[in-house]
Amino acid sequence: DVGNKLDEFGANILIVPQSNSLSLSYGGLAVPSATFDLEELTDQEIAQVWTIPNAANVSIVAPKLLGVADIREQAVLLAGVDFESELRMKPWWQLEGDRPQSDDQALLGSRVAELLGLSLGSEVQVGEQAFQVVAILAETGQQDDDMIFVDLRAAQQALNRPGAISLAEVAALCIACPIEDMVAQIQAVLPQARVTALRQAVTLRMELVGQLTRFSWALSAVVLVIGGLVVLTTMLGAVTERKQEIGVLRAVGYRRRHIINVILSEALLVSALGGVLGWLAGTGAAVILTPMVTQVDLAVSWDAQLALWAVVIAAAVGVLSSIYPATRAARLDPTTALRAL
Repeated sequence: DVGNKLDEFGANILIVPQSNSLSLSYGGLAVPSATFDLEELTDQEIAQVWTIPNAANVSIVAPKLLGVADIREQAVLLAGVDFESELRMKPWWQLEGDRPQSDDQALLGSRVAELLGLSLGSEVQVGEQAFQVVAILAETGQQDDDMIFVDLRAAQQALNRPGAISLAEVAALCIACPIEDMVAQIQAVLPQARVTALRQAVTLRMELVGQLTRFSWALSAVVLVIGGLVVLTTMLGAVTERKQEIGVLRAVGYRRRHIINVILSEALLVSALGGVLGWLAGTGAAVILTPMVTQVDLAVSWDAQLALWAVVIAAAVGVLSSIYPATRAARLDPTTALRAL
């Protein structure tokens, strides 16, 4: 669940239209690059992302339409977005006001709001359409501060570009599927687009999940070692307290292997019972406490396979930790043990 949350924290795959660019220098002067053969994407084409074989690993698709709008004699960048997916992909956004709910509402970046002298409740005119400012984005230090965000369909209509998409950001759950596979599958259904993996973001998230996983294994190993030491000291104490009983058993003909079998059988039974009780207590505590103290979306289930592993591992730890006490009990001299009777 931590890995999935990290994957949803911003895009890790970017989809843009295919284009060619040409950079020139003439007379010693650099000429800005010229872009040609640029094809826009459409809503229907972006929807093909949900049809790839690993569609279950696609968490969020956030399409955008970018354009320039003249507002109050200023040229500003207008972005048409699907607010639900956009806000899910950018949970670090802090909004002053309410999130836009309808196609006639707008969200302004902090710098563009200051530049245009706009505040909550102001009206922004884009072409023939008017948008009411319902939220202002706190400063992020990125391009978002200079943009006006409106509903995607409204932006397509205001810019007279129906169905057009400039780019799409994808949050893919890369924990269960390699990012290269996702990119190849999206490229296959969108041959007219250029699909790029943001490898730095993916690598950073995978490394963080790997560190958490290794920490979990280390913590589990420490818990098992502590459990084994507890069983060892408990069984040593039990052997010491039951010297007389062991002496009687040895006196009536019990061999050393019989004593070892008795001690290990008791340890096996108690440890297995402890595994069952531990699984019940641990899972019950997780069911009750998880929604109270964490923000984990996954429901805690009563997993029978986990119960089996709990019992098996508990029994194994108990038996292995009892080998030394059992061997020590089997080596007791019966005459020494019977002197206390």
